[in-house]
Amino acid sequence: MAQKKLQIRDLTLRDGQQSLFATRMPQKDIDRLLPFYENAGFYIMEVWGGAVPDSVMRYLDESPWERLRSVSRVMKGKSLLSALSRGRNLFGYKPYPTEVLEGFYKEAIANGLNVMRIFDALNDINNVKESIKLINDLGGIADGAVCYTVDPKVEPQKIGFFGRLLGKKQEEPEKIFTDEYFVNKAKEMERLGAKIITLKDMAGLVNPLRAASIISKLKANVKVPVDFHTHCTPGYGLASAVMAIMNGVDILDTNIWWFGGGSAAPAIELIYIFCHKLGVELEADMTAVAKIRTELKEVRKSLSNFDLAKSFPNDFDPLTDKLPAEIDAQFDRAIECGRAGDEEGMLEACHAIEAYFNFPKPNELVKNAEVPGGMYSNMVAQLKTLKAEDLLDDAMRLIPKVRRDAGLIPLVTPTSQIVGSQAVNLAIDRRKGNPDYTTKSNEFIALVKGEYGKTPVPVDPAFRELITGSPEERDYDVSSYKKPANPKIAEYDNVPLAANREEELLLELLPNVANPFLRRRRDAEYAAKAAAIAAAKAAEEEARRARFEPITGEVYHAPMGGKIISVNVKKGDHLKKGEIMLVYEAMKMENDVEAEKEVTIKQVFVEPGEIVGTDAPLVEFEDKK
Repeated sequence: MAQKKLQIRDLTLRDGQQSLFATRMPQKDIDRLLPFYENAGFYIMEVWGGAVPDSVMRYLDESPWERLRSVSRVMKGKSLLSALSRGRNLFGYKPYPTEVLEGFYKEAIANGLNVMRIFDALNDINNVKESIKLINDLGGIADGAVCYTVDPKVEPQKIGFFGRLLGKKQEEPEKIFTDEYFVNKAKEMERLGAKIITLKDMAGLVNPLRAASIISKLKANVKVPVDFHTHCTPGYGLASAVMAIMNGVDILDTNIWWFGGGSAAPAIELIYIFCHKLGVELEADMTAVAKIRTELKEVRKSLSNFDLAKSFPNDFDPLTDKLPAEIDAQFDRAIECGRAGDEEGMLEACHAIEAYFNFPKPNELVKNAEVPGGMYSNMVAQLKTLKAEDLLDDAMRLIPKVRRDAGLIPLVTPTSQIVGSQAVNLAIDRRKGNPDYTTKSNEFIALVKGEYGKTPVPVDPAFRELITGSPEERDYDVSSYKKPANPKIAEYDNVPLAANREEELLLELLPNVANPFLRRRRDAEYAAKAAAIAAAKAAEEEARRARFEPITGEVYHAPMGGKIISVNVKKGDHLKKGEIMLVYEAMKMENDVEAEKEVTIKQVFVEPGEIVGTDAPLVEFEDKK
């Protein structure tokens, strides 16, 4: 029987740095790492999409397109390059028309992209089907990602003494996010043409037994490779990744050591040890990974201002470093517990491993609230801005209500931010004694209206009317999209702000970020052009001066600027007073330059057709001997 193989999608250069360092890795660090990636043997490298197009322009003043090209140039097709797309929302935060989707996908593939992982925050298949078709038609590989989420927790109802006496029990709402829900979404994506299916666990909420259940069912129901993407934020990530391997997952998303764990995906080095013990061949060159790891440590140090974890994992190379016996035993225990279905024991073992290597501890708040870490941090930031930090607990408790009211939506960008913000608004309304939903954001209104797509369960028409003013559901109207203007810059000879199709697409996707970014580009180009012109003029003047002898005699200067029409003298000519030396045009009139006395021409500084400025030297002469 052939050895089971596991392919790796490395997230370090995109999701890894986004999860841990707010997407602040500059191009110079990308360039530093790429030569070591070339022979690492990763099946896929995620390098683009997500927050990259926005962040590299906004914070680093760099071109998203050049980032993609730079990776493609070095990798030479040795690993597939992938990006993350939010389906109809692309890399932004609102729905975009087909022409924008097609434009971005076409340019991305032309610049070296191979795989586009496509998801929708609502798991609305209508929002991903067009992207799947476009990517396939353009020669890329469509990766259909199903977003994992959980049914919100139910607050205990007050049944009362007599209710309990009569045997009443709290009614459990119908479960929506069952294994079958995710499998059916995956089958729909496969039918539409997805060549890879990803279970995308953006919040790290897939616990090990659930990972085993869903992955095994996906493997039984789809024919294309299955990928598992998770994060370690609430403490499930490593154990769930191992359980996915044990249940036949084809591709696993990992980061390299210094960018692994915490709010990011598991570290490949730990996965390598588990694979070795499981008899699974991990398809990556760990010697090359070690070289990347060496460079990556220095890169992480340079990103210290944005480091969410602050503390570094301990140095470790699974090829050369021997594990202490008690830690090696924890790897074995995790596997044994996984095989026995002992989730608690498996988690204890994995947490002991992570603690030994000094990876961040599980975030219990995120775990208990069952929300993405980024959503939680956004809520904290919003409340700090409002000077209402004491409302955090209330806002967190209101998230399940907002989710149910809005159609039980999953929590992933951008819906997680919308729900989190609305939960804060709801907490503030209640604190003020206002009715629920007195304060509502435009994004929440659009979500309830239907502009983001179909929610997992229908929104109550009465609630929709309360929020939007109408009980009718209204889809996003593509015809309402207005392409942002590409203005011309008058002071730069009317050059357009966006100089080519790539830049026009940036304007269409993120106009508020792209406008200042592109203006800085044009400013720099104009300054460079002006400097080049000035340098050329200076060089020309220097060359001119080099042609002439040192000035020792009297010089006749142009009384005003103009154009030389003719030159009637040369060196050594003897002129009488009144003789014409040259003719030049100024103020649309021809002017004769006459000798004011008898002179001998020493040298002539101008030629016919030359433009001269006021006081420019014209001829040098000496009194006639």
